[in-house]
Amino acid sequence: MTANANLDALGKLVLRLSVGVLMLMHGIHKVGAGVDGIVGMVARTGLPGALGYLVYVGEVLAPVLVIIGLWTRPAALLMFVTMIVAVWLVHMGDLLLLTKSGGWALELQGLFLFGSLAIALLGAGRFSLGGSQGRFN
Repeated sequence: MTANANLDALGKLVLRLSVGVLMLMHGIHKVGAGVDGIVGMVARTGLPGALGYLVYVGEVLAPVLVIIGLWTRPAALLMFVTMIVAVWLVHMGDLLLLTKSGGWALELQGLFLFGSLAIALLGAGRFSLGGSQGRFN
């Protein structure tokens, strides 16, 4: 294995761990705090409120799969879709806003959204439970 291949695999690991762990922390908070607020937001859009429970799939299960590198591409796509829904339900009013320091108001959501997309496109890499040759990695 060449040095570039090792760096590529290490870069994928760093990306998976950083995006996965940060998103998982939000999911763990929702497990502790409950999902009632999300269920209510979903119901107010006219969709079945029970769909709000999917936040546990997108913010707990999918990040765990991304972190360990198993079914990485589908899990990352779930995280990506979760962030699209989160922006739609909660953050649309902030979509074009900047913070007082000039940063995008949705920097964290953007990190999760685009980081998840990058993981889905790049795959898990060699340092993963599923390995780089796995069908969904």
